[in-house]
Order: sequence, then C-alpha cells, then structure tokens
Amino acid sequence: MSYLDELVEMLRNGNIEMPQFEARMIAAGVLGINVDTFLFSAPPATDAQIGRMKKMASERLQHRPLCKILGAKGFYKYDFVVNEHVLSPRPDTEVLVEAAIAEAEKSSARTILDLGTGSGCIILSIMGDVPALKGWAVDASSQAMEVARINAGRLGLDSRMTFVNASWFDENLPELLGTKFDIVVSNPPYIPSAEIAELEPEVKDYDPRSALDGGADGLEHYRRIAELCPKILNDGGLIFLEGGLHQENDIAAIFTAKGFKLAKIIPDLAGINRCIFLKK
Repeated sequence: MSYLDELVEMLRNGNIEMPQFEARMIAAGVLGINVDTFLFSAPPATDAQIGRMKKMASERLQHRPLCKILGAKGFYKYDFVVNEHVLSPRPDTEVLVEAAIAEAEKSSARTILDLGTGSGCIILSIMGDVPALKGWAVDASSQAMEVARINAGRLGLDSRMTFVNASWFDENLPELLGTKFDIVVSNPPYIPSAEIAELEPEVKDYDPRSALDGGADGLEHYRRIAELCPKILNDGGLIFLEGGLHQENDIAAIFTAKGFKLAKIIPDLAGINRCIFLKK
C-alpha cells in the first residue's frame, strides 16, 4: 500500500467526506508540488515526509480545517495564508467580491474600506482586479491584521494598502481612518450567539469566535456598520455586505432606515441570498 493509499484510508475511516482529494492535498502540501501530480501516481517521499503527512491527516481527523493544516486557502483567483486567527475563506463570499469588482470598474471609485478584514481575502481580491483602488483594512485583532499584511505582501499589494488595528465599535474610528471611501465591503460576524454551538466542528472549534458571533439575533454588527457608514462613505458610495441565511431583508432594512438605498441582493452558487448591495 502506498503512502497515499494509507492517507486515504485514514481519512475515509475518520468519515472525512472527500478522502482522496484531501489526501492528495496533504501530500502535495508536504512535498511542495502541484496536487495534479497525484492524478496518476504518488511521487516518491521520504519517511520524514510521510510522517508529516500522517500527522496532518491525524489533525484532520480532529476536524481541523484542511486549509488551516496546510496554512493556505484558495479564494477567487489567489491563494491566501490562513491560520487560527482568521476566518477560513469560503466560496460563498466570492459573489461579494465579483459584485464589488463589477461596480468598481463601472464607477470612478478610488478608495475602498474593508471592515473586519481577517485574512484580507475580500479587499485584496478586489484590488488585484481593480488597479485604480487604494485600500484600507480594519480589524480588531492584531493577529488577523498580521495575516492580512502577509497576504498583501505576497500579492504585491502592500504599497496600496493601509492597515488599521481597531474595532468598528471604536467611536473614533472615522478619525483613525482619516478619509472617506467610495466603497465599503464587509463580511461581519452574523451567527446568532446561541447557534454557534450547533455549527460544524471545523467552524466552531477553529474559526475565531469574534469572526462568527453576531450577537443575540446575528445582526448586532450590521447595526453598528449602518451607524458608521454615513460618516465614512462618500456621497454616491457603495456598500457590499455578506449576510447569512434568511438575513438579507433584515440587513437591508437596517441600512435603508439610515437612508441608504438597496441596489441589489445577490445569491451565491447555492441560491442563498448572500450579498446585500446598497448605495448612499
């Protein structure tokens, strides 16, 4: 039995959903090669490398997300460094990125703000496609901010970025930012507090609770962002927010009550209304 077969068997016995795929990802990560190399055969590996692979497979059996075992996750067009200090990027969020890019390219937008940037995957993906933009990224976690800085450097975008280690609940945040913005993007915490314990282990045990907990009804952070946006968004500015299942109408109502206009609600690939697009 090859080392790859052993990894597949370990993962299958641990009820991992895609054992062949994940085994190949682990092996490719350890060997530093493209995962497609494993489509036909398993390249040679040393005993030490095989030991590392088995250790990583054992971590996966504890429901640690594969991306946090490997230290990176593909999102949109890029690979992002991730760790326990940031939310694992999810394909659902790519609809927000695509919508923001489309609108930025149609407009004269020059400045963009990401509230709760985490790994930076949202703002950096947008800026990678829209060279005219300068970006500001806010996060209350200094550890998350360091991850975002690393990703900006890896993508060659650090010279266009300003990082602000602060909470959006800080009353002096507008002064800390020092400017107004043409676009605001955010994937805020939106899980109702009481529902976090019911999430899959990969999320509740390995994503930061601060990136998940949206308060009693899941909408606490949207209320704060709606208070903040009139102070930091230019006239005609755009807001793109990610929301959870069945939250889109409540989120839109929070913002329209502050004078913003709902432009569009955009579903993700699963048909869930994921992105709320508003205008000032």
